[in-house]
Amino acid sequence: MAEPKTIPTKQSVAAYLDQIKDQQVREDCLSLSNLMKTLTGSQPQMWGPNIVGFGKYHYKYPSGHEGEICLIGFSPRKENISLYVLAGFIGQAELLDTLGKHKAGKGCLYIKKLKDINMNVLESLIKQSIDFLRKKYPDS
Repeated sequence: MAEPKTIPTKQSVAAYLDQIKDQQVREDCLSLSNLMKTLTGSQPQMWGPNIVGFGKYHYKYPSGHEGEICLIGFSPRKENISLYVLAGFIGQAELLDTLGKHKAGKGCLYIKKLKDINMNVLESLIKQSIDFLRKKYPDS
């Protein structure tokens, strides 16, 4: 079985965020980092080359595939900022309906700028995702 690519690294989060060329994206990522640090109580850590993650949990699928991944995180991408905060808890869809301008995938939320979304809704979404994952994976 192939080794996972998204694992914790020793890369500096501050250096990674400092190299973001677009000032607005850099400021938004710094705000996200502060928010996620506060909500998880965890220090940011690089997961792979470009995901800023907070906390971690161990998962195991019915297929037997298992691994560790960050509890929540984000990654500044070319087109948007990807937020890894969609855990699938009850009420998630209703929160997304009131979030503001975004796109959502299976486990990812995509935004262009923080000013395009309701920060109170984002905070609630992140809190509920953290609670959901911590209950689902209590040993993490």
